[in-house]
Amino acid sequence: MGFVEEVFANASWKSILLIAFAYLIIDTIRKRVNEERRLRNTGGVRAPQYSGKLPLNIDLIIDKIKASANHTNHLLWENMFASLNSHTVEVNIIGKRIIFTDDPDNIKAILAKQFTDYGKGEPFRREFEPFLGDSIFTTDGAEWHASRQLLRPQFIKDRVSDLHTFEGHLQTLFTVMSVGGDAAAAGAAIATREQGNIVNYSASGRVIDMSDLFFRYTLDVATDFLLGQDTKSLTWCDLIAENNSIPQQEFAEAFAEVQRVQSQINRAGPAKRFVPRDSYNNALRLINDFISPFIEHALEIPPEELEKRTSDKDEGGAGRYTFLHALAQFTRDRKVLRDQLVAVLLAGRDTTASTLSFAIYELSKKPECVQRLRAEIAQQVGLEGDVACRNPSYADLKDMKYLKHVLDETLRMYPAIPYNVRMAFHDTTLPRGGGPDGNQPVAIAKNTPIAYSTLIMQRRADLYPADQPHPSVFAPERWEGWQPKTWQFVPFNGGPRICIGQQFAITEMSYVLVRLFQKFERVVSHMDAIDHGTPTLKDSIVLIPGDGVKVSFYEPDNVSLA
Repeated sequence: MGFVEEVFANASWKSILLIAFAYLIIDTIRKRVNEERRLRNTGGVRAPQYSGKLPLNIDLIIDKIKASANHTNHLLWENMFASLNSHTVEVNIIGKRIIFTDDPDNIKAILAKQFTDYGKGEPFRREFEPFLGDSIFTTDGAEWHASRQLLRPQFIKDRVSDLHTFEGHLQTLFTVMSVGGDAAAAGAAIATREQGNIVNYSASGRVIDMSDLFFRYTLDVATDFLLGQDTKSLTWCDLIAENNSIPQQEFAEAFAEVQRVQSQINRAGPAKRFVPRDSYNNALRLINDFISPFIEHALEIPPEELEKRTSDKDEGGAGRYTFLHALAQFTRDRKVLRDQLVAVLLAGRDTTASTLSFAIYELSKKPECVQRLRAEIAQQVGLEGDVACRNPSYADLKDMKYLKHVLDETLRMYPAIPYNVRMAFHDTTLPRGGGPDGNQPVAIAKNTPIAYSTLIMQRRADLYPADQPHPSVFAPERWEGWQPKTWQFVPFNGGPRICIGQQFAITEMSYVLVRLFQKFERVVSHMDAIDHGTPTLKDSIVLIPGDGVKVSFYEPDNVSLA
């Protein structure tokens, strides 16, 4: 019997516990000393440390949970930076060191200048694997590069500039608006119209939650673009497709439920294992069951037929081009197809719906902005009722400067991904935030998470000229004669991982706004009684208006129906 075995054989349970406790203390001290040595070797120094009042900073976990529940994460971040008069801080929670920053130089380093030093990391990949698999959003290195090369061709200009998909679903959106957002009533109205009967409804004066409609609209557009079969979530028909027995409202609800629970898992930190996941797992099964038949059908199509469909891009019938058909040309791996489809569906649906929601939220309170936008629309493509009125082309959208200012201002105030995280792949530094003056490099040890916020950075008053409106104010005119400095405005991320679908998103958002304000001359907010004039910033993976966007649209010369 060895020495260690003999000691434990003759020791009491109390002695064993004391020995184990002593070992944990010694091991913790050893790791801390080793980390300090490695940090010194990077040439950087520590950032200011933000501390709580309870041991191991457990109260900071409680504060985070409360802030997430109350949709006040932005206030928590702002208070953290303000309390230390620094834009980069260190937090140590239960022995885990985390860096928080809203410094443009640090964000530039993470996303571009020191791109190989940072990445999503294995913990992030494990956390999101059930939902997003090994997709472009969860992988690093060669796997990420392969995903990007697979997806990039699907967002070339001739795909992005194809606007017919947007228009078809917009006509449905207008019908839904005309019946006050009621999906069943909209489906009935469309069916009646298709039978040759006249249906005349008006959206004027009706109070509608446009955020809800935008999320349903973009889900229909995204599934149509990706799969060639939309979910019809705007109208809630009985089934998604003849070859799929899943009611579309169940798919939409499942997608939302997965994101809700995934957001809780992300924020739970060390307690993530205790987050209930029954609804999450059930919703994932439904999503997979919905997507699988489309994948199987695509894989049954001969490669030469797939090539013909993607090259011809036929707009009608069974031969029409789809994103899935294009992917199936390059891989026959079912898991790869599933993972990339879900990732692009998440990005294509939620980020676009979020930005459109906040744009209407702000425009409903700024009638002068709506007037300027309508004037530009009238000059470029005409307004509904004009003899020369037409749907905008891709070139029209690119030429409309004030429209771009409206979208840029919305993305500045409400970036779709407000908070993000990268993991250090090895011992390294961040450019700024260390030392008494905050101008020295910050020492970063391998596997340290770096949390950064474009939402907080893009609202920093010190980054704007003094003669401009305060950054908390929605003011599209600020973009006339002013451009933010590089890396102070990154709504689509930056560097090698910059969003490959940004032009598709911008085109879709631009088209929707133009068509809305071709039809309606004004939009009126009903939000003050709900949120007292300050939008609730709910960050459930993407940033969304937590209380919806209740507004009324008015057509020219129409009397309110309310």
